[in-house]
Amino acid sequence: MNTKAMVDGLIARHGFNEAAVIAILQEIQEQERYLPPDALRALAETLDVQLARVHSVATFYRAFSLEPKGRHVCSVCTGTACHVRGAPRLLDRLERDLRVKPGQTTADGRFTLQTVNCVGACALAPLVVVDEDHHGKMSTSRVPAMVKGYR
Repeated sequence: MNTKAMVDGLIARHGFNEAAVIAILQEIQEQERYLPPDALRALAETLDVQLARVHSVATFYRAFSLEPKGRHVCSVCTGTACHVRGAPRLLDRLERDLRVKPGQTTADGRFTLQTVNCVGACALAPLVVVDEDHHGKMSTSRVPAMVKGYR
C-alpha cells in the first residue's frame, strides 16, 4: 500500500482534524516501525496543517521515532531500583551481544536497543522489556537465552 493511501485510511478512521494527529502517528509507527518523512508530509498535506506542526508532535514524544526501529525493541530500565540492582551490567551485556549502543538498531534489523528512565515495575528490578514482554529480576547470564528467544 502506498503511503498516501495508508495515511488517508488512518485519517478516515481517526477523523479529519488536527486532534487525531497523535493517534495517527502511533498507527503509522506501528505499521512502519518508525515515522517515515513521506508519511509525515502526507499527513500534514491531507489535514492542511504545516509540516513543522506534525514534525514537532513527532519529535516531542519520546515514543515516536524518525529512524527505523528493529522488529523487536529491547528497553533496559535504568530507574533507581533497576540501576542499583544491576541495570548497567545488563545494558553492557546487551550491547556486547547485540553489537549496538542504546538508540541503535542491529544490522539485521531485528533489535533496537534503548534505555528507559523507569518502567514502574520496581519490584521486578532489574527489568528488561522486549516489545511488550517484561523480563524481571533479569541477570546477565539470562540475557543470551532471552535474546535467542526473539531471533
